[in-house]
Amino acid sequence: MRRISRKKRSTLANRAIAASAALILGGGGLVAVNVYASAGEGPSGSSPPTRTQNAGNQLSTIDCPEAVNGLPDVPDEARGEVDRELAAMDTQITDAYQQFADRKEQIARDPGLAENAVLGPLRSKRTASLDRIGIAIGRVGERPTGLESLAGCSLRADDSRGGNGGGRGDGNGGRGNGGPGDGGQDDGQDQDQGQNQGQDGGQGQDPGGQDPGQGQDPGQGLDPGQDQGQGGNGPVAADFVDIQSVQPNVDRPRQRRGASRGTFTTDCGRNENGKFNPDNVIVAPGVSNGAHHMHDYIGNQANDAFASDDDLANGATTCRNQGDRSTYYWPVLRLQNGQDEDDVNADGGGRDQNVGEIQTPSQVTLKFVGSPVGRVTAMPRFLRIITGDAKAFTNGDANANASWSCTGFEDRQLTDKYPICPEGSQVVRTFAFQNCWDGQNTDSANHRTHVAFAQENGRCPNGFRAVPQLVQRIVYDVPPGPGFAVDSFPEQLHKPITDHGDFINVFDDRLMKKMVRCINDGRRCR
Repeated sequence: MRRISRKKRSTLANRAIAASAALILGGGGLVAVNVYASAGEGPSGSSPPTRTQNAGNQLSTIDCPEAVNGLPDVPDEARGEVDRELAAMDTQITDAYQQFADRKEQIARDPGLAENAVLGPLRSKRTASLDRIGIAIGRVGERPTGLESLAGCSLRADDSRGGNGGGRGDGNGGRGNGGPGDGGQDDGQDQDQGQNQGQDGGQGQDPGGQDPGQGQDPGQGLDPGQDQGQGGNGPVAADFVDIQSVQPNVDRPRQRRGASRGTFTTDCGRNENGKFNPDNVIVAPGVSNGAHHMHDYIGNQANDAFASDDDLANGATTCRNQGDRSTYYWPVLRLQNGQDEDDVNADGGGRDQNVGEIQTPSQVTLKFVGSPVGRVTAMPRFLRIITGDAKAFTNGDANANASWSCTGFEDRQLTDKYPICPEGSQVVRTFAFQNCWDGQNTDSANHRTHVAFAQENGRCPNGFRAVPQLVQRIVYDVPPGPGFAVDSFPEQLHKPITDHGDFINVFDDRLMKKMVRCINDGRRCR
């Protein structure tokens, strides 16, 4: 068994056991197609609440409405209690998924067992949690009605098996700007950003329907149509596509007079010290294992489920410039090679169906870029942003906002497939975060509505102002082939579309002002 370093073991013991879209390349720069995005947010793609599909082995996961989207505005006084109940509902789904996985063959033979053993008990628990949420809101405001409609869940098939395209392919969602550097080059060079024109990111291609092996052996433990991974719940061969079979799907950015064209890059390492935990202080503050998957952390080292703003302000940082104590985190990527980590029996790891050898990135680039139509203003300290949707497999892709590619092929971007890279090429995952802020709030009840992406004309929505946009590029040196996946909630089956990133701004005022000046003056700063 591969051993985690002493620091890594300590972190896991203390926390885990206790608990964009398409990138656009052109004119020497990249711009990202974005959508309004928040991990764990988005419209549910659920089937009718209690319907059980009689599809034999096609029954792959549990699909529940995203409760947070059915809530009214949550008063600040009730937000902590509501967040804890929402996190408890995630745990309820995780437990129910395990019940389903343990009885999948029986359920295939007797669909009624799903209702009696899995969906019925889950519905009862969700109803009780939703009732407690209503009570918590009612103590300080008007109690919401109709929350019980969010209790129902269904079983659904893994509909990715046939492949449905490697790009976004839907043209939906808001459109952002900014982007990382060109594939593998010094991305402080020749940076430019512009505005996407809302074209289909997939350009009509359907690489997911092609042979994902493209001459390679797609097996490597992945048999199409079968549940895979050491944990038995994904990924499958249809989740991968040969990057060389994907047509270039990027648009050239358009520049506008007055654009803020500078960049600011911060170097915070690659998580060489092995800080991991399965918490999410943004979505589930005060809840151990609130994410049910393991996160890589760089920057602030005080981040766990219980970290306050003061803890973050005083925390150590891995960033070279000590004025940046921000926290940057994302789900770890693992090789599905049968090698165990020390979290194989821990929350967020094996207990949540996340197994395999954790990969340390070979490169992490954190770059802040400007607006294609005007100047940017400073982000407020402790601004929280989540981009992407950790539950996009069941919620649908409206809020998906991660992009997958390979070095040397970054004019070809995937949202709902992992790339199979040729020999000598590395896997790249990229996030372009929201670049508009409402001017008032550092967070919101659904962790989404206080920030937004620029509209197709490059301007922020009414009431929002442009702020520096974080573009995060993570590179991995993994063996060629389909044998890797990101950590996910168990019922999300390690789908690439569930990838997401989290950021809390803890720049000091001096360094934030420097960032804004650099971007607005068109300079490249570090």
